[in-house]
Amino acid sequence: MHAATEPRRADVADPTDDPPHSPDAVEAHREGAGRGREFVVQLPLPNDPAVAPEGRAGDPRPEGTGRRVLIADDNRDAADSLAMLLEFGGHEVRVAHDGRAALALAGAFRPEVALLDIGMPEVDGHEVARRLRAEPWGREILLVALTGWGQDEDRVRALAAGFDQHLTKPVDPDVIERLLS
Repeated sequence: MHAATEPRRADVADPTDDPPHSPDAVEAHREGAGRGREFVVQLPLPNDPAVAPEGRAGDPRPEGTGRRVLIADDNRDAADSLAMLLEFGGHEVRVAHDGRAALALAGAFRPEVALLDIGMPEVDGHEVARRLRAEPWGREILLVALTGWGQDEDRVRALAAGFDQHLTKPVDPDVIERLLS
């Protein structure tokens, strides 16, 4: 029996039997009856090549394969959350929270992809799409309407404004990632 303060392996294995490439461990500590228990769980980091799932070791994408993405949405939380997700996926992302800022950022950043909300203040997503398409550098941008407006007439109007795709919120992040690949 172990002393009350000595760590015990929850899996009952001898710690010296762990393979050197497996940094995960579970320990249980107890200071005595009625004093509770402490459990310590050590897990490997997901970017450790020894333990990461296939295709996920190191950076999520090989260097240089990410795209330049502009996100424009007046819902700051949604825009910033999507930006973080795409940056984790290896993309270079810029965020605007209104149409005017989106146009200014696009001129300087020259995105390959623009994910635009339709219902933004000042300059809506339709007008942003039309203005981007009017620029010589904007003709090849993949324009994606990312909006809460999902009726058939909304889709038709978005395509007429120059969008390549129309996605209705909420959108599965895997759908966006497939568009970017």
